[in-house]
Amino acid sequence: MLRVAVVLFPGTNSEDETQRALVAAGLDAEIVHWSRGSAALRAFDAYVLPGGFAYEDRVRAGAVAAHDEVMDAVIEGAQAGKFVIGICNGAQILLEAGLVPGTGPLRRPTAAFAPNASGKFQSVHVHVRLAVSPTRIPVLAGLAADAVLPAWASHGEGRLAAPDAELDAMEHNGHVAFVYCNARGERVAAPSGSARGVAGLTNVAGNVLAIMPHPERDAWTFMHRDGDAEKAAARGNAQAMLAPSGGMKFFHAFAAGLAARRVLR
Repeated sequence: MLRVAVVLFPGTNSEDETQRALVAAGLDAEIVHWSRGSAALRAFDAYVLPGGFAYEDRVRAGAVAAHDEVMDAVIEGAQAGKFVIGICNGAQILLEAGLVPGTGPLRRPTAAFAPNASGKFQSVHVHVRLAVSPTRIPVLAGLAADAVLPAWASHGEGRLAAPDAELDAMEHNGHVAFVYCNARGERVAAPSGSARGVAGLTNVAGNVLAIMPHPERDAWTFMHRDGDAEKAAARGNAQAMLAPSGGMKFFHAFAAGLAARRVLR
């Protein structure tokens, strides 16, 4: 079974939900404490950096964690072709580490997730749409073209910020992996004010993904927001309430991508 490390930094708070979703997708996912260092990570097949507030978001969200020694193994693995996903705070770390979009030197970010346009922390239910061909992003090889996924955008610094020239290049070169949309897949403004409505970015090789909204927080029906028709209909039915939700498509796609990569090797 493929082994995935869920990397825990001081201040991470979404590791359990992320691990459960990965296990439900058929992966052997283990939470790995940052104090174990890079040596403990090198035996894993892939890495997931979950959400939270690593190192209290000092300097900028993700900036301190990006320079943690444990990230050496993540960076080396990514450069060797291993799959890496960063969700929310994990996405911020990947940008600060220079792995995404990967157009500049390591640990010299060319883009970052800045404070929301509202100036406030926001937690809202959203949908995101795959904005590139599935072949462009092998880390999620199991997704269908134009796939729409539900998620929760829960962050204070989720607004993608970069010079216009960099944003143009990211769009032109296929780095924009996900954009905010409605349930029908139609583009909508990002709740954070993220530039170009970007919800997720990938690197040149497509083996590293940074996504701001949390798919693991809409992985089962009980996670739906109050008032949701499907959740209301499931009340009193434990099986229906614990049924997989749309967010699980993300993790099944990740598992499919890992399986495909193993076959190729």
